Amino acid sequence: MSSSDTYLEYVLELLTSVDDVTSRKMMGEYMLYSCGRLFGGVYDDRFLIKVTKASRELLPDAELTSPYPGAKNMIVVDSENPETIAEVVHAMLPELPLTKRKK
Repeated sequence: MSSSDTYLEYVLELLTSVDDVTSRKMMGEYMLYSCGRLFGGVYDDRFLIKVTKASRELLPDAELTSPYPGAKNMIVVDSENPETIAEVVHAMLPELPLTKRKK
């Protein structure tokens, strides 16, 4: 099942306190980037972020799920508080690699 544009807009609204957020559609789902770093995505109308030391520390009780069969588990973001989400994403970014640009 693909994610809806409406749900993506909702997630992007939650991310208004995060710097330089962009999304990229890929196979019906959306990858989420901040400052050139992939930090999460929208999969089947679920907002998921990567598991990092910071994200686990700040969301210790969050549910883990796989975005698709064979993928690594990700954290399900169930908060609707933009400040909490921004805090987690900002803490994660230094732990994530810069995305390689295609030539």
